[in-house]
Amino acid sequence: MKIAKRIIVLIISISALFISCSTVPLTGRSQLNLISNSEMLAMSFQQYDAFLKETELSTNKSEVEMVKRVGGNIQHAVEKYMKENNLSDRLDGYNWDFNLVEDSLINAWAMPGGKVVVYTGILAITQNDTGLAVVLGHEIAHAIAEHGNERMSQELLRQAGAISLMAAMNKEPSQTKALWLGIYGVGTQVAMMLPYSRTHESEADRLGLTFMAMAGYNPHAAPEFWQRMSASKEGGAPPEFLSTHPSDETRINDLKSWIPEAMQYYKK
Repeated sequence: MKIAKRIIVLIISISALFISCSTVPLTGRSQLNLISNSEMLAMSFQQYDAFLKETELSTNKSEVEMVKRVGGNIQHAVEKYMKENNLSDRLDGYNWDFNLVEDSLINAWAMPGGKVVVYTGILAITQNDTGLAVVLGHEIAHAIAEHGNERMSQELLRQAGAISLMAAMNKEPSQTKALWLGIYGVGTQVAMMLPYSRTHESEADRLGLTFMAMAGYNPHAAPEFWQRMSASKEGGAPPEFLSTHPSDETRINDLKSWIPEAMQYYKK
C-alpha cells in the first residue's frame, strides 16, 4: 500500500513538472510553480493583514512618505515593464501597498500581490530615495519573478508531493504559515528561514536594476548600497536582510556588469 501511494505521488509530481512551468522575466529561466496565482494572492493578503495588525507602523511622516513615494515609482516602472513585454496578466489581482514598520531590524520584504514592507532600521543604510529604490526594486523583483512560489512549490513537493497551498494550510496550518513567513523573510521568530538561492538573488538583482532605472533612479547606486550593507555586518551578527540576501564581492561585481543593460532604461 505504501509503495502504491509513493507511486501515485511520484506520478502526480512528474505530471506537475510538465504542466506547471513558467518563465522568469528578463532572464528567461524556466521555473516550477505548482501553486496557482489565486492561492498565492489569498495567502499573501491574509498574512500581510495579520502582520500589520501585530506591528507598529512608523509615524515619521517624511520617512513614510518616502517609502510610499519610492514604492509607487517602482510600482509604475514594474507595470510599464510588464506591459511592454506582454506580461501584464501576471499582475492580475495585485493590490499594491507600501508600509514602513517601526523596527530596528535591517530588513525589507515583498509578498505576492504588491504587499511591501520596509523596516526603519534599513533606512540608515539606504540613506536616500535612490538607496531605497535599490532595496524596493530588488524585493519587488523577487515577487515579480515568483521566487516565493517556486520555493514554496519545491518545499511542498518535497514534503508531500504535488499538494496545493490551501491543502497544506488545512492539514498543517502552523507549519505552512511558518514556511511562508520564512520564505519571505517576515520577522525573525519563525520556524524556518529559507534563504534565496544564488540564482534567485542574481535574477532579483538584475531585474531590480531595470525596475529602478525605469523609475528614474541611477542604477550605479546599487553596488554602493550593497557595499554599505556588507560593511554593516562587520563586528557583529549579519543584519536580518543579509540572512536571506547574501552580499559578497561576486554580487557587487555582477551588479556592475549589469549596469550598462539597466542604463538603457534610465531617464533622469
